[in-house]
Amino acid sequence: MKLLLTSGGVTNTSIRDALVDLLGKPIAECHALCIPTAQWGHPMCGPASVRGFIAAGTDFRYLSGLGWASLGVLELTALPTIGAERWVPWLQEADVLLVDGGDATYLCHWMRESGLADLLPSLPDMVWVGVSAGSMVMTPRIGAYFVEWPSAPDDRTLGVVNFSIFPHLDAFPTNTLADAERWAADIGIPAYAIDEQTAIKVVNGTVEVVSEGHWKQFSS
Repeated sequence: MKLLLTSGGVTNTSIRDALVDLLGKPIAECHALCIPTAQWGHPMCGPASVRGFIAAGTDFRYLSGLGWASLGVLELTALPTIGAERWVPWLQEADVLLVDGGDATYLCHWMRESGLADLLPSLPDMVWVGVSAGSMVMTPRIGAYFVEWPSAPDDRTLGVVNFSIFPHLDAFPTNTLADAERWAADIGIPAYAIDEQTAIKVVNGTVEVVSEGHWKQFSS
């Protein structure tokens, strides 16, 4: 898949240009599916925030509110009960998956349980746009610092990319650069700390940081 891994979404012109490049056509011509699943695993999220994401509310103008040709919902917790013959065609007809934040371990669990994780390699033209946990789920580990789901067995995630992500740099009092440096020291693999104006673009294993803000790369 083509990945655009963000902290806060498509928040500036540089990230938007990167997204259009990945899509290969204007946003207004692309059909998107929203994945809100990660929200259910995080104590700060709930029905109102899920509704805002799906309805492309003001708070989600940088993800679901970008002006897509169509916007649908793919709730991963429902997929195991309806059969792949129904939901796989929905994915095959979409141009982009908009994967919101929440808890990355919960999202990882349902990506595996639903079968979506196994399907991803067969969707080479699909664009994955992640916000926060929706980006972190593609990494090997998120660190105990970011695990909020009580049933998470550990901090491991899908490992589609070979680096970890510390999101929301300087957006919260507990997400300072000093916090990121302590997190990176424990994570043990290459990592990036990124703010709301930064994204990481990954195509065929090539990694490019797209930013109009602040970010830092950490070696293993």
